[in-house]
Amino acid sequence: MTTQPGSSFHQRPKTPLAWWAVGFALAFFVMQGLNSAVFMRLAEDIPWRQTVLPFYGIFMMLCGVAAGVVGLIALLRKHERSWMVWLAILSGASALLFVLGEFLAPH
Repeated sequence: MTTQPGSSFHQRPKTPLAWWAVGFALAFFVMQGLNSAVFMRLAEDIPWRQTVLPFYGIFMMLCGVAAGVVGLIALLRKHERSWMVWLAILSGASALLFVLGEFLAPH
């Protein structure tokens, strides 16, 4: 039983697991951009803002952490070395640092 070989750094990912990591990372980056460009500029008195944005933020962070975890699994088990997988791992580390920062230094 042979496994599908991973990719090198300059190639696109070859395994489905790596593409899942890239998809999660892309969702995280798009949601983060949308959050800072649109949602954080809204007025405080908008009624749906207090109910929707916490769930949006949690889902955004879960996408980032999932990208990092799935990217690490693709890196270690499937031997993926694509730059896209490394970017997914970076997005996971970024989301994890945001979450840790909220718990360690709440405001």
